[in-house]
Amino acid sequence: MSVLPDCLEGAIDLHVHSSPDVDIRRFNDLELASEAKRAGMGAILIKSHQNSTVERAWLVSKVISGIQVFGGLVLNSTVGGLNVAAVKLALAMGAKEIWMPTRSALNHRLYHGESGGISVLDSSGGLVPEAHAILEAIAASDCILSTGHLSPNESLVLIHQARRCGVRKILITHPEWAPTFYPIELQKELAQQGNVWFERCFVSTTYLCGSVPLQVIEQAITEAGVKTTVLSTDLGQPQTPPPAEGLRLYAEQLRSSGFSPEDIHQMMCTNPAHLLFGKE
Repeated sequence: MSVLPDCLEGAIDLHVHSSPDVDIRRFNDLELASEAKRAGMGAILIKSHQNSTVERAWLVSKVISGIQVFGGLVLNSTVGGLNVAAVKLALAMGAKEIWMPTRSALNHRLYHGESGGISVLDSSGGLVPEAHAILEAIAASDCILSTGHLSPNESLVLIHQARRCGVRKILITHPEWAPTFYPIELQKELAQQGNVWFERCFVSTTYLCGSVPLQVIEQAITEAGVKTTVLSTDLGQPQTPPPAEGLRLYAEQLRSSGFSPEDIHQMMCTNPAHLLFGKE
């Protein structure tokens, strides 16, 4: 039984998977929202590696009350990669998060021994024009820019230009996972620059993502800061805990390591709420 029965009250998961999907998922969109509502959560953001979830989230919100459901767009090859038109459409439809390429990213594919892939950099190390245009579109909105599965080197260039364009909400995706690993010193440097948060996903601690020791995440939170950390799950796989239960386990494990209830609330409620709703 949970020793933190209220830890999910108002919690927000910015990274959760459901069906329809080409990957097998534990819940469909409606079931996922119902489970999150039952757990007392405040909001979820559905992610798909293949297509926009903005329209799906809108429909779910019309059916399931008492929980806010949002969507976004991942810029993989299935939506045309760095597709400016797709980004602008998603933003017009209410997207809350635009992810740089994940499974189609050059960095992701290199790590898995696959050929091809999308990079945001040109041959001289600068951003390609499409990436510039996407940043400008995001800056004109209140949407979250996420780094996806880009390499840290690519992301640093992207983040620098995003700030210059006026992007105010930059979320670094699972910085503890091997393909997208950010050293602690780099995290601290980015945290001090402002407008950057780190999404530390529970799935990274499972065998699906290399079984990252929880101590690695704990150290990163301690050194980069609770105020720049977002705790998400990246769950939805049938062989992992249900997303709401995964978030509860995450909170309990961090509490047992010394993080206070206020810390957990900051990372599960306050920070993701700011990214979803806060105005800069």
